[in-house]
Amino acid sequence: MVTKKPVKALITMSILMAFAGGPVFAVETVSKPATTLASTYSSFAGSDANASALVNGLRTGKSITLTSASGTTGTTGTTGTTTTAPTTFTPATSKLGYGNVKIALSLAQAELTKLGITNPTPAQLQTALNGGTITTATGTTPLPGVLQMRSDGQGWGAIAKSRGFNLGEVVSVSKTDKSAYASERKADADADKGKSVAKAEKTIAGRQEAVERQAKVERLDKIERSEKVQRPEKIERLEKAERSERAERPERVARPERVERPERVERPERVERPERVERPERVEQSKR
Repeated sequence: MVTKKPVKALITMSILMAFAGGPVFAVETVSKPATTLASTYSSFAGSDANASALVNGLRTGKSITLTSASGTTGTTGTTGTTTTAPTTFTPATSKLGYGNVKIALSLAQAELTKLGITNPTPAQLQTALNGGTITTATGTTPLPGVLQMRSDGQGWGAIAKSRGFNLGEVVSVSKTDKSAYASERKADADADKGKSVAKAEKTIAGRQEAVERQAKVERLDKIERSEKVQRPEKIERLEKAERSERAERPERVARPERVERPERVERPERVERPERVERPERVEQSKR
């Protein structure tokens, strides 16, 4: 019979090796790369909150909500601040690494700067990323959207070239950014290690279940074999019981002997009749 001790030992060893190699799961609330990118594009996004929303949304692939504030003059002549309705959209791409997030925001900024827009509205940021049309003093300009082009399968270099940019010039990575990207890669590696350990544990658990199922099948086979061996004895017992029942049955009652009929009385012999006397011949009447 297969025991569970080797399987448990294998699980324990895999967990110990995972922890010995470094952290299993990377817990990331507000990472350094996210903070660095948000501070870099805070002015372009209109606020720190908008920049953080852009970075987090592009990183996770989830919806992004941007707000804009503009100065207005009230009826009393005082100047106040009013907030327009927020703009919410979902990135055209799936999850992006921090390096790809920086490239996407850099290309979107270059697109809008080319149109003379340095302080874009949330709607203009959405158009530069996902595509659409932008209306300026010179007219309406359609934009394909850098994220949409990326989603269509184009590389960043091809996207930059098609829009008239040089990717190396648009994306300039400073020393601080390089260290941030190194931290990102380490965080991603730690997360991948955690996934690998979880996958290994799942595989081990699956193997353990398979071993248990095999052991259960073997036990059932043994039980079936023992039942098959015992069945002939049971049949023999039934046959013996039937024989005893047949022996105990009462003997058949003999029929009474048949009464012999009396002999048939012989009839008396028949008396023979006397011979008939012949009449005399009739005398011919000669005379009348």
